[in-house]
Amino acid sequence: MGKTDLIAEPGKQEFTVTRVFDAPPELVFKAHTDPALLARWLRPKGYTMTVNEMDARAGGSWRFVHSDREGHAYGFHGVHHTVTPGRIDRTFEFEGWPGHVSLETLTLAAQDGKTKMTVHAVYQSVADRDGMIASDMEEGMSESFSLLDALLKELQLP
Repeated sequence: MGKTDLIAEPGKQEFTVTRVFDAPPELVFKAHTDPALLARWLRPKGYTMTVNEMDARAGGSWRFVHSDREGHAYGFHGVHHTVTPGRIDRTFEFEGWPGHVSLETLTLAAQDGKTKMTVHAVYQSVADRDGMIASDMEEGMSESFSLLDALLKELQLP
């Protein structure tokens, strides 16, 4: 299992997340762009995820919904700006907090037979960035990435 590192400097409207996955970049990219795979890992534990839209190309929209056991639904959506095997640029908006859009850049780099993933997110304000971090985002990401670790391992089995 990898370790998720979050760098969020005080007073800045951005953060960076890094994590190393024990899989080739092509497989990590597929897990980020294939709706069936994405639904299996991009969620906190105890939640389900429905991918309503995943048009993984420049100009394509995406939308997914996390649902908890009590039936509460949390939607997220955005638009892809760049989708190439080593990079995804997209907007990100939590529908429960409309108008607070971030721009995310995900990069994937081969590293000693593994993949180093870096996510850089820029928010419209420091308050927006701090609000996202205060929402238990870090815990949710770590849980999602643990699920991704397991999925990547499963996909590489003979």
